[in-house]
Amino acid sequence: MKKFQVLTIIGTLFLVVGFALIAQTSVLAQDTAPTPPEPLENPPYLADYYNAWVASPHADFTAEAFRHWDSEGEIPENCAKCHSTPGYLDYMGADGSEFGSVDAPAELGSLVTCDACHDPIARDLTTVQFPSGAVVEDGTDATRCMQCHQGRASTDSVNARLTELALVESPDTVNPELGFINIHYYAAAASLYGSEARGGYQYDGQIYQMRNNHVPGFDTCSDCHNPHSLEINVELCADCHEDVESVEDLQFIRMNGSLSDYDGDEDINEGIAEEIAGLQEILYESIQTYATEISGVGIVYESHSHPYWFIDGNGNGEVDEGEVSGDTRYNAFTANLLRAAYNYQVVAKDPGGYAHNPQYMIHLLYDSIESLSVALQTEVEGIVRNDPGHFNISAEAFRHWDAEGEVPATCARCHSETGLPVWIENGSNIAEPISNSLNCSTCHDSVQDFTLFELEAATFPSGAVLSFAPEGEADDNNLCLACHQGRESTVSVNNAIRRANVGDDEVAQGLSFRNVHYFAAGATLFGSEAMGAYQYEGMEYNGRNYHDGEDEAGTCVDCHDAHTGERDIELCADCHDDVEESEDTRLIRVTDDVELIDYDGDGDAEEPIRDEIMSFEDALLVAIQAYANETVGTAIAYDSHSHPYWFIDTNGNGVADPEEVNGDNRFTTWTPNLLRAAYNYQYIQKDPGVYAHNPDYAMQVLYDSLNSIGGADAVATFTRPPVAPPAE
Repeated sequence: MKKFQVLTIIGTLFLVVGFALIAQTSVLAQDTAPTPPEPLENPPYLADYYNAWVASPHADFTAEAFRHWDSEGEIPENCAKCHSTPGYLDYMGADGSEFGSVDAPAELGSLVTCDACHDPIARDLTTVQFPSGAVVEDGTDATRCMQCHQGRASTDSVNARLTELALVESPDTVNPELGFINIHYYAAAASLYGSEARGGYQYDGQIYQMRNNHVPGFDTCSDCHNPHSLEINVELCADCHEDVESVEDLQFIRMNGSLSDYDGDEDINEGIAEEIAGLQEILYESIQTYATEISGVGIVYESHSHPYWFIDGNGNGEVDEGEVSGDTRYNAFTANLLRAAYNYQVVAKDPGGYAHNPQYMIHLLYDSIESLSVALQTEVEGIVRNDPGHFNISAEAFRHWDAEGEVPATCARCHSETGLPVWIENGSNIAEPISNSLNCSTCHDSVQDFTLFELEAATFPSGAVLSFAPEGEADDNNLCLACHQGRESTVSVNNAIRRANVGDDEVAQGLSFRNVHYFAAGATLFGSEAMGAYQYEGMEYNGRNYHDGEDEAGTCVDCHDAHTGERDIELCADCHDDVEESEDTRLIRVTDDVELIDYDGDGDAEEPIRDEIMSFEDALLVAIQAYANETVGTAIAYDSHSHPYWFIDTNGNGVADPEEVNGDNRFTTWTPNLLRAAYNYQYIQKDPGVYAHNPDYAMQVLYDSLNSIGGADAVATFTRPPVAPPAE
């Protein structure tokens, strides 16, 4: 039988069942004590779908979601879309009316039946519009779910009301006309789409998690929920999450991409739902403190009673008898208090928010706490807003392309969640959608077994092909090298100079700065083998740094947590005394059984090796600026946070002042000698862990840069580290 014939038969059967249900529900709607729909036995190939629906919230005839309007006799237009099948079909335009609005009240008692979701118009939906006005493309079955599970308010509606009452510029002024704005129940789609839907209140100047991309295959409503029973498929969850045997167990899930102590209770092993609950408690306490001290009227919250926020008449901070009624609704809102109370409700009314978009929930709660703390003039201490390392969605590494709408092919490998797998499979990249951050599936080829993509070697910008493993074997750390290698090298700098075709100290038209890019730790670690820094002709340099020469601390993940990027301090402390926290690693200097050399000539051969390197850096910047003044005739200044980093020092004060840091004022009069030195200065700046990754290599390239641009006098007090013999 052809596919379209099968679909037609199934669709017809659904309609038959749907019409039967409409007839049944219209009768039940007239009963004072309705009975729920009965399970269906025939036809057997529809019984499973129907019976799953019968047991679902969509068919719960006693639920407030369907009984709320019994005394009114009909469901009003602004509620009918999601609380009745006729209203949903009216919204779809299935009754011949215009799509996107409900034109008439709906009769009581229709539930949400087969007819709603299986209507041809609903079936073909590809977009959903949220209360904020944001329209998102989806194109999956979930689009039907999101028409209702999106809430009824947003950042935009809150701001509109605050603007209407002229409270934007006076956020701590009480206005009795300002009432609570409620997002409504189960706004799971608004949570899922995060900052794109703007369902929560998003504070100006903050960056919020976008759509939460779980993992492939578990990324839409119906991937995780049975579309008929609405139950979560716990067995599928258990494929990736250990110890999950029931729905209740889901709240205890905690993944390696979210290892911050968000609620400050010193427990990063608790479930992410518990972290969110901890922040909720802190926010509620902040709301009550603010209401008492700023608004002057105590406040309490009751989750089951509209409008949820009430006057705390006796000031005990708890909901007491007589405090929950329309007459005691809270009436001393300020803009600041409303925003925070709104976000508290957003999180409270999506009980699955910890799965739908946990980071968005954390952002909303944290920013609300912070906003109230500013008004209360208190410090926000102990709590954390962002995920660490590769999962920090606020980082420029992932937000740089938001305005463009995609990550270009030249950046996608390392700055998008899908880029690395594409590169591993194809050896090249195409443009990718912008990402919140990296994802489990960025490095793991199986999110069930958490096996990693295999990479036998990484090709560096110099052309060097390097690996942590013997030839022909893969190593997990090679995945780190795929990105943490920089984007320039001795080879690319030499090619640029060769094209310029001028003498070392001649200004070359068209010669521009070459930026190695950030965190080229892999290139540093492999030293002369990778040629990441500029290596001067005729000079020798250290190769790969094996650290202690043993297997314990010789690779990326030996020393760093693969997910957070944080150092394994306990491992460092095994060899280095007085190392108790991450900052202490900067104070390390190996003194036992080592011939100490005072590399920077300051008379202290026992100072931290990082301090020795910094002395080289400081001297090189001075030499670069002197050379630019005396040889080039144009003063130069450096700003480590602003591309292209080197700018014309228009006032000659040696500092990149704010008015000098812009693209129109970039430094352009480069000589080959100046470019080499500036490149190496930037290289060391952009590997903040160079003192551990390969300290002698760093000092060697800095010494040679200083000697090249400043001459013998510039290095008179410095000592170049001897070149270590290659490891056997």
